[in-house]
Amino acid sequence: MIQNSKVRGMDIVRFAIVIAILILFMFPIYMMITTSFKPSLDILNTPPRWTFEPTLEHYKYAFEVANFGHFIKNTLIVTLFSTLIVVGVGTLASYSFARYNVGGGNLMFFILTTKMMPAIAVVLPFFLIFKQVGSTDIGEFLQLGLDQLGTLVVCYTIFNLPFAIWLLVSFFQDIPIELEDSARLDGYTRWDVLWKIVFPLAAPGIAVTAIFCLLFSWNEFLFAFILTRSEAMTITVGVNGFWTERGILWGPLSAAATVCVVPMMAFALALQRYIVRGLTFGAVRG
Repeated sequence: MIQNSKVRGMDIVRFAIVIAILILFMFPIYMMITTSFKPSLDILNTPPRWTFEPTLEHYKYAFEVANFGHFIKNTLIVTLFSTLIVVGVGTLASYSFARYNVGGGNLMFFILTTKMMPAIAVVLPFFLIFKQVGSTDIGEFLQLGLDQLGTLVVCYTIFNLPFAIWLLVSFFQDIPIELEDSARLDGYTRWDVLWKIVFPLAAPGIAVTAIFCLLFSWNEFLFAFILTRSEAMTITVGVNGFWTERGILWGPLSAAATVCVVPMMAFALALQRYIVRGLTFGAVRG
């Protein structure tokens, strides 16, 4: 009985610690969301007002005056296109590494080193490169210049591809090669084996890789801030635009930040079980 009481006491302590940590981390998000619905006069009120009449004036300002809908459209285009390219190229590349050991491990290490490089170290060279490319006819046709969506697609693809390859290799290594050999004996071609055997079995890993790439691209700020001006601005850069000569527009800023953060939080929470399942599928079993 005493032992059971100690166990219950420890469970209560752990539960209280978890609740305290959740409150600590969720309180800023709560303040951001509530501020987006507060009237302007109540935002900087001291002491803060916890009860107020909700208003949508800040969201109207963000979408009608600050043109935040345009930033959302740009972000969706860049995020979806870069993720599709990363998943397509990364899937084929990681399968070749897993089955044929391309490069003998040295090439995989080189790919990993590209992910180690800090983004701030390469943003200036990228700026100069795309400035030159954008002045050519091919650059204009492919939208590979400053303030172009194609530029962000290329950048996000470059930075997400090493992560996707390293993550997907473990999934393909976890699929028994005997399944592929059996399919080949039944008359399947190499492409049939990939499309009908390998890719369906690796679907959880491919899905979790796509989810992470979507999150990374959606939240990226540095390259979008340096390489865009107005036409190709994304939501993370658009949020930064509410710093004006009159000061910080806290209401519209909170509304824009809510639109930026909450959808991805809901997306990640909704797919949490699939993320865990995908990562577990690629885990090393012993």
